[in-house]
Amino acid sequence: MLEFGNETLILNHDAMAEGSHFRPDADMTDVAWKLVASNLSDLAAKGAEPIGVLVGHCLNPDNTGFVKGLREALEAFDVKLLGGDTIATEAQRVFGLTAIGRATHTPVPARGGAQLGNAIYVTGTLGRAMLGYEGDPRHLHAFNRPIPRLREGRALAPHITAMMDVSDGLLLDAHRMACASVDAAFELESSAIPVADPPRTDECLRWGDDYELLFTAPPETSLPVEATRIGTVTAAGLAALWLDGEALTDPTSLGYQHG
Repeated sequence: MLEFGNETLILNHDAMAEGSHFRPDADMTDVAWKLVASNLSDLAAKGAEPIGVLVGHCLNPDNTGFVKGLREALEAFDVKLLGGDTIATEAQRVFGLTAIGRATHTPVPARGGAQLGNAIYVTGTLGRAMLGYEGDPRHLHAFNRPIPRLREGRALAPHITAMMDVSDGLLLDAHRMACASVDAAFELESSAIPVADPPRTDECLRWGDDYELLFTAPPETSLPVEATRIGTVTAAGLAALWLDGEALTDPTSLGYQHG
């Protein structure tokens, strides 16, 4: 965050690397779209309104496709391209993007701040990106062209106590929120969590790439968006995260871990 006059600017930067975030044969229009969407999702979690983006573009055999996807995403989310840089390399392709937004509420939502007795909520349905990655035609868009919850983030900002986007798996991100909050543990109920493939609930909760919003709020709060209550914030104890009464004490097993 950057205080600038009467405004609070939110800045976020993420990168996508060939082999880790997209396949070598991926459609570059989708890669560009996802690069934009994943960064805007972080702005959504701050309740921010996007201002523009800076793009680091690695020249590749399908530059036209990348530019097309970039244009489509910027138009879809009404975001301006402010600049960036282009490089040529024979190594694996890596693309970076910096998203700049304007906070719409003070205090700006943060992942820390969950309070004892708060209800835990999530937007949307988890596991759709996993199924899309596996080739399920019903969910291809969820993996290739996710939609950041910008409108929902701005609407929720005045009502929540903590919020972040679900990018590395619900369980791992819930663990991060609990650890970032003071004297808080998250107790989740798997039967309450909306998943795209109930027989594979555990995988849906760990796979990631969903870009939904995970947030906490007083249980009596009248929410301005559709969301599902999936648990309760309790006092910190043996573990920061519990699922169906079982303590999950190994964060490395909960979701996608960056190197």
